Amino acid sequence: MTDGHSGSAPSAVGEGRCLTTVASLIVGAAFFALWFWLLPQWLGFRVEMADMARWRWLAAVPSVLGFAVALRCVWDFGRTGHGTPAPMVPPKRLVVAGFYCYVRNPMYLGFAAGWIGLWIVFGHPSPVAMAAVAAVALGVHLFVILYEEPTLRRKFGAEYEEYSRNVRRWWPRLRPWRPLTKS
Repeated sequence: MTDGHSGSAPSAVGEGRCLTTVASLIVGAAFFALWFWLLPQWLGFRVEMADMARWRWLAAVPSVLGFAVALRCVWDFGRTGHGTPAPMVPPKRLVVAGFYCYVRNPMYLGFAAGWIGLWIVFGHPSPVAMAAVAAVALGVHLFVILYEEPTLRRKFGAEYEEYSRNVRRWWPRLRPWRPLTKS
């Protein structure tokens, strides 16, 4: 009983899956680096403000959970989609795993929860920063509607259409959606 491969040599499929998962995690790490190192300064976060009200640290819980959701989504892009969240190396398969069974854009929602929690922990940003965040949220929404969704429709066709009919863009389902398996 052999699988057509010699002794201990891994299969090409396994190697490809491993490489795309690693590539997805690298892109995800770059994404997180942007969010953790550059944006806090631009949004006016100051670590010294954290000691002003100890109850603010409770907001670390949704923040950590939000960023964990985003990280899991990055993993799913590599593991299930065989690609990355970056448009330069998009997934080869439609990702309908993990949090994507509940909502179409869990990575964005995870980042939003993470940042709202950090905002609470580190204090009140300026009105200019709040306006910038509102502009970024609108930009993300327009990006999803004008670029991501049309691109996914072209690439995955009926499979994406069925997914988008059953899973909402921003509001999670209570139960996971499972596509019908192809026979």
